[in-house]
Amino acid sequence: MRILGIDPGYAIVGYGVIDYDNHNSFHVAAYGAITTEANTLFEKRLEKIYSDLNYVIQRTNPDVMAIEKLFFTNNKTTGIGVGEARGVVLLAAAHAGLSVYEYTPNEIKLAVTGYGKAEKKQVMELTKLLLNLEKVPKPDDTADALAVAICHAHTSSSDMTRFI
Repeated sequence: MRILGIDPGYAIVGYGVIDYDNHNSFHVAAYGAITTEANTLFEKRLEKIYSDLNYVIQRTNPDVMAIEKLFFTNNKTTGIGVGEARGVVLLAAAHAGLSVYEYTPNEIKLAVTGYGKAEKKQVMELTKLLLNLEKVPKPDDTADALAVAICHAHTSSSDMTRFI
Protein backbone atom coordinates (compact mmCIF):
# COMPACT_ATOMS: atom_id res chain seq x y z
CA MET A 1 0.00 0.00 0.00
CA ARG A 2 1.31 3.45 -0.90
CA ILE A 3 0.31 6.11 1.64
CA LEU A 4 0.48 9.88 1.20
CA GLY A 5 0.75 11.52 4.62
CA ILE A 6 -0.13 15.20 4.94
CA ASP A 7 0.60 17.76 7.65
CA PRO A 8 -1.73 20.60 6.58
CA GLY A 9 -0.91 24.29 6.71
CA TYR A 10 -1.04 27.35 4.51
CA ALA A 11 2.57 28.46 4.84
CA ILE A 12 3.92 24.90 4.73
CA VAL A 13 2.17 21.67 3.76
CA GLY A 14 4.35 18.74 4.68
CA TYR A 15 3.97 15.58 2.65
CA GLY A 16 5.46 12.11 2.91
CA VAL A 17 4.84 9.09 0.72
CA ILE A 18 5.65 5.64 2.04
CA ASP A 19 5.14 2.09 0.84
CA TYR A 20 4.01 -0.37 3.50
CA ASP A 21 3.81 -4.13 3.01
CA ASN A 22 1.81 -5.15 6.14
CA HIS A 23 4.89 -6.76 7.69
CA ASN A 24 6.06 -3.57 9.41
CA SER A 25 8.29 -2.92 6.44
CA PHE A 26 8.44 0.66 5.18
CA HIS A 27 10.02 2.21 2.13
CA VAL A 28 10.12 5.98 1.64
CA ALA A 29 8.99 6.92 -1.86
CA ALA A 30 9.09 10.72 -1.50
CA TYR A 31 8.83 13.53 1.02
CA GLY A 32 9.01 17.28 1.08
CA ALA A 33 7.08 20.45 1.68
CA ILE A 34 4.88 22.73 -0.34
CA THR A 35 5.67 26.28 0.76
CA THR A 36 3.92 29.57 0.10
CA GLU A 37 5.20 33.09 0.61
CA ALA A 38 3.73 35.16 3.44
CA ASN A 39 3.14 38.28 1.31
CA THR A 40 1.14 36.37 -1.34
CA LEU A 41 -2.63 36.76 -1.62
CA PHE A 42 -4.25 33.98 0.38
CA GLU A 43 -6.21 32.62 -2.58
CA LYS A 44 -2.95 32.39 -4.55
CA ARG A 45 -1.40 30.47 -1.66
CA LEU A 46 -4.31 28.02 -1.78
CA GLU A 47 -3.94 27.73 -5.55
CA LYS A 48 -0.23 26.88 -5.18
CA ILE A 49 -0.97 24.24 -2.54
CA TYR A 50 -3.59 22.66 -4.80
CA SER A 51 -1.40 22.74 -7.89
CA ASP A 52 1.74 21.46 -6.18
CA LEU A 53 -0.13 18.72 -4.33
CA ASN A 54 -1.72 17.55 -7.57
CA TYR A 55 1.79 17.25 -8.99
CA VAL A 56 2.92 15.20 -5.97
CA ILE A 57 -0.11 12.91 -6.31
CA GLN A 58 0.46 12.41 -10.04
CA ARG A 59 4.17 11.78 -9.55
CA THR A 60 3.85 9.33 -6.62
CA ASN A 61 0.50 7.65 -7.36
CA PRO A 62 -0.58 6.92 -3.75
CA ASP A 63 -3.37 4.49 -2.85
CA VAL A 64 -4.70 6.57 0.05
CA MET A 65 -4.17 9.87 1.85
CA ALA A 66 -3.76 10.22 5.61
CA ILE A 67 -4.06 13.69 7.10
CA GLU A 68 -3.67 15.19 10.54
CA LYS A 69 -6.88 16.45 12.14
CA LEU A 70 -6.96 20.12 13.00
CA PHE A 71 -6.30 20.94 16.61
CA PHE A 72 -7.19 24.44 17.80
CA THR A 73 -5.41 25.91 20.79
CA ASN A 74 -5.36 29.67 21.16
CA ASN A 75 -5.08 31.21 17.70
CA LYS A 76 -8.41 30.58 15.98
CA THR A 77 -7.53 32.97 13.11
CA THR A 78 -4.56 30.82 12.11
CA GLY A 79 -6.76 27.74 12.53
CA ILE A 80 -9.28 29.08 10.02
CA GLY A 81 -6.54 29.57 7.41
CA VAL A 82 -5.18 26.08 8.06
CA GLY A 83 -8.73 24.73 7.72
CA GLU A 84 -9.08 26.43 4.34
CA ALA A 85 -5.74 25.00 3.19
CA ARG A 86 -6.84 21.60 4.48
CA GLY A 87 -9.97 21.89 2.35
CA VAL A 88 -7.82 22.42 -0.74
CA VAL A 89 -5.81 19.31 0.19
CA LEU A 90 -9.03 17.30 0.53
CA LEU A 91 -10.21 18.61 -2.83
CA ALA A 92 -7.00 17.43 -4.47
CA ALA A 93 -7.49 14.00 -2.88
CA ALA A 94 -11.11 13.83 -4.08
CA HIS A 95 -10.14 14.79 -7.63
CA ALA A 96 -7.49 12.06 -7.60
CA GLY A 97 -9.98 9.49 -6.30
CA LEU A 98 -8.06 8.94 -3.07
CA SER A 99 -9.72 7.74 0.12
CA VAL A 100 -8.81 10.04 3.00
CA TYR A 101 -8.17 9.00 6.60
CA GLU A 102 -7.89 11.47 9.47
CA TYR A 103 -5.83 11.14 12.66
CA THR A 104 -5.48 13.26 15.79
CA PRO A 105 -2.03 14.29 17.02
CA ASN A 106 -2.35 11.83 19.93
CA GLU A 107 -3.28 8.96 17.57
CA ILE A 108 -0.21 9.75 15.48
CA LYS A 109 2.06 9.85 18.52
CA LEU A 110 0.64 6.56 19.79
CA ALA A 111 1.06 4.81 16.44
CA VAL A 112 4.66 5.99 15.99
CA THR A 113 6.01 5.83 19.55
CA GLY A 114 3.55 3.67 21.48
CA TYR A 115 2.72 6.62 23.74
CA GLY A 116 -0.05 9.12 22.90
CA LYS A 117 1.56 11.97 24.81
CA ALA A 118 5.07 11.58 23.42
CA GLU A 119 7.15 14.69 22.84
CA LYS A 120 7.53 15.95 19.27
CA LYS A 121 11.26 15.17 19.33
CA GLN A 122 10.52 11.52 20.20
CA VAL A 123 8.06 11.23 17.31
CA MET A 124 10.56 12.70 14.89
CA GLU A 125 13.39 10.46 16.05
CA LEU A 126 11.27 7.30 15.83
CA THR A 127 9.97 8.36 12.41
CA LYS A 128 13.59 8.60 11.27
CA LEU A 129 14.38 5.16 12.72
CA LEU A 130 11.26 3.41 11.39
CA LEU A 131 11.91 4.75 7.89
CA ASN A 132 15.66 4.10 8.06
CA LEU A 133 16.52 7.72 7.26
CA GLU A 134 19.93 9.24 7.94
CA LYS A 135 18.42 12.30 9.61
CA VAL A 136 15.06 13.75 10.57
CA PRO A 137 13.54 15.39 7.48
CA LYS A 138 13.22 19.16 7.48
CA PRO A 139 11.13 21.20 7.79
CA ASP A 140 9.35 19.64 10.78
CA ASP A 141 6.11 19.57 8.74
CA THR A 142 7.71 16.99 6.44
CA ALA A 143 8.67 14.71 9.33
CA ASP A 144 5.15 15.17 10.72
CA ALA A 145 3.63 14.12 7.39
CA LEU A 146 5.76 10.96 7.35
CA ALA A 147 4.55 10.23 10.90
CA VAL A 148 0.94 10.59 9.70
CA ALA A 149 1.66 8.05 6.95
CA ILE A 150 3.22 5.65 9.48
CA CYS A 151 0.16 6.10 11.68
CA HIS A 152 -2.11 5.06 8.84
CA ALA A 153 0.07 2.05 8.04
CA HIS A 154 -0.19 0.88 11.64
CA THR A 155 -3.94 1.43 11.90
CA SER A 156 -5.15 0.76 8.35
CA SER A 157 -6.72 -2.57 9.27
CA SER A 158 -9.48 -0.58 10.98
CA ASP A 159 -11.92 1.39 8.87
CA MET A 160 -12.99 3.43 11.92
CA THR A 161 -10.62 6.24 10.87
CA ARG A 162 -12.32 6.69 7.50
CA PHE A 163 -12.97 10.38 6.82
CA ILE A 164 -14.29 10.59 3.26
